[in-house]
Amino acid sequence: MLALKRLVTILVMIFLVLALLVLLLPSVQTSFVGMAGSAESLYYTLLAVAVVLLSLHLLTENLDSTLLRREMAASDRKINELKARLYDNQLEQQRAGERPPVSPRTGVTTYPDQPLYPQSDPSLSNVPMQQPNTIIPPADDSSRPL
Repeated sequence: MLALKRLVTILVMIFLVLALLVLLLPSVQTSFVGMAGSAESLYYTLLAVAVVLLSLHLLTENLDSTLLRREMAASDRKINELKARLYDNQLEQQRAGERPPVSPRTGVTTYPDQPLYPQSDPSLSNVPMQQPNTIIPPADDSSRPL
């Protein structure tokens, strides 16, 4: 596409130089009128060539612009996809860093070195009761119903 665009641009530049020579220099104008037959046919030919070259130039420019926009859109989509992957990976790493390390389960039950009960509480005496509470009498076996 780039080669076609450059070729059309070169043709437009050559035509502009040639048209300026024909319009501004009387000697060149008379020689071209001699080839074309009349001045009127020369100007119509110049106009027709100018219209064709201008339309070809506009067509190639628009086509190149459209292709470049498509490439840019594809590149932007690819960049956004890569950014999303990076963001997801960063979130996953952050979540993994916040979680406590998980110890593997081996199926073996472990017990603490010190017993959990009786716990030392300053308000309680963890001493076996030498004298039971006298408010609640102990239950006799004889007074129990069968």
